[in-house]
Amino acid sequence: MISRRGFLAGTAGVAMAGFAGIRISQAATFESINIFIPGSPGGGWDLTGRVIDEVMKKNGLIGNSRITNAGGAGGTIGLPQFINQYDGEADALFVAGAIMVGTTITNNTPVDLTMLKPVARLTGEYQVLVVPSASPVQNLTDFVALLKKDPRSVTWAGGAPGGTDHIFACMIAKAAGVALGDLSYVAYTGGGGEAMASLLGNQVSCGISGYGEFAEQIKAGNLRAIAISAPERVSGIEVPTLVEQGVDVTISNWRGVFGAPNIGDEVKALIDLTTTMVQTRDWKDQLATRGWSDQFLPGAEFAAYLEKDTIATRSVLVDLGLAK
Repeated sequence: MISRRGFLAGTAGVAMAGFAGIRISQAATFESINIFIPGSPGGGWDLTGRVIDEVMKKNGLIGNSRITNAGGAGGTIGLPQFINQYDGEADALFVAGAIMVGTTITNNTPVDLTMLKPVARLTGEYQVLVVPSASPVQNLTDFVALLKKDPRSVTWAGGAPGGTDHIFACMIAKAAGVALGDLSYVAYTGGGGEAMASLLGNQVSCGISGYGEFAEQIKAGNLRAIAISAPERVSGIEVPTLVEQGVDVTISNWRGVFGAPNIGDEVKALIDLTTTMVQTRDWKDQLATRGWSDQFLPGAEFAAYLEKDTIATRSVLVDLGLAK
């Protein structure tokens, strides 16, 4: 079984143990803050950044804010822009996640997340496989049968090559015995909005993303969720897992925030800011509403996790033939 579940579960446990001992304190508020989102409006990073902005403002943690979107190539277009524009600036937050770990490895980019200051891992989200409501595919058994019969005819809408969506698609194909060279994966590198449009327009066979990005369309009946990448059923989400349907695949997608390069000890103020934010009722309500799991890890703990995640992601990508 290809899975990052082991160390993800372990570090999530550490996070919750540490979180239990945190008390809400008077964190220094920011008069203004820049939230940089390396994805287009409508995607998971965009949603995360805007929720952060909303919760911080509502709880008086920040005054003014500026949100910048710079989508494309799984975040690898926005990342160098952020590094160049905000180097040494202590009032900037960069939203990122597991997808960017994969895309920087796959594309062998000259910059990566190790150049930033880890502030906090915030959430974890399982991937969901959906089909348009008009699709004849009713469940994972139907989907796998179609995939085996004619893999090239099954078009997948997902994020950037090498990202979590792409890895998830490859894992399903590999478990089904389908050659990865026959996978018709359509990468929407600008963000989830483009992938959603292709699904709702019946231009692709299926789509992959975090549950939160598809939740409204699933509830509205426009998309049919046929499997979720969790090891067991997720509370509040009525979608069967791949495991329970006989496909032994699990994967989780984390999201978090980083500070700019060369800000030194000033990163502590950003860590305090996010630590206070995640303890608010508004943040917890957002987690419940959007199906996000609380995977808070501050500062140094997040940095240690990122190092492990990078090693594990590279291993999976090499196994899938997406990296060397």
